[in-house]
Amino acid sequence: MPELPEVETVRRGLMPRMAGRRIVRLQQRRRDLRVPLPEKFAARVEGRTVTGIDRRAKYLLIRLDDGQTLIVHLGMSGRMTLYDAETAASHPLAAHDHVVFDMDDGWQVRFNDARRFGLMVLVPDEAVATHKYFKSLGPEPLDDAFTSEVLAARLAGRRTPIKAALLDQKTLVGVGNIYACEALFLAGISPRRSAHTVKGERADRLVAAIKRVLLRSIEDGGSTLRDHVQPGGELGYFQTRFNVYDRAGIACPTPACGHTVRRLVQAGRSTFYCTRCQR
Repeated sequence: MPELPEVETVRRGLMPRMAGRRIVRLQQRRRDLRVPLPEKFAARVEGRTVTGIDRRAKYLLIRLDDGQTLIVHLGMSGRMTLYDAETAASHPLAAHDHVVFDMDDGWQVRFNDARRFGLMVLVPDEAVATHKYFKSLGPEPLDDAFTSEVLAARLAGRRTPIKAALLDQKTLVGVGNIYACEALFLAGISPRRSAHTVKGERADRLVAAIKRVLLRSIEDGGSTLRDHVQPGGELGYFQTRFNVYDRAGIACPTPACGHTVRRLVQAGRSTFYCTRCQR
């Protein structure tokens, strides 16, 4: 599933071609994705101008000029791809291009989702913060307000392994399996460590590592392991910089460490770490 860097990469790619532009046509090619598509979808969106595109956790928030917000989740395989007028004309819609936005300057945005685990929901702007998808979410890890003190407070009293706590969207949002593994390695913290012990200097290291990993991945266009592509069709390449994720049996990248990366399963998810460098 796309994590925060992949969704932020999509947001940044869409902004130049959607923000400030009017949606002149919406093609809805099926009734539902993971949930039913909005009632009278085309009628409610056509003619509307996109005023901006935000991100909350792993959701895109496409703001419209009539006070509506289109909430978009990419699910497991969803992608939003841009086509200029010439390219769109020469490339027929694919079987899984379920929703298509035609913009007033000729550009086209296609939402393709082979597995149909994505979603699109229209809600009033004022209802976004309290919507069921957002009301219980933790803080954004890239916000300045996300500090080691905030993280330590959210981990206080929790006896679950720190890796599991990082995947809990009530702790903080957007840090999925890949980036939790990578951040814990950079911070030198074992994924087995009890979450309540991550405070003080450990929390300082972990917050810095989380921000560093996420920002670097955004710069690299995210991680393309299977489905993720940027709106312009480019692949992400942060996967070429993984230190531990999916590197089981390979030498730890820390100079002179001498150990190999190990894999363990936590809550049904693969965790990759170095037993010597992470305590």
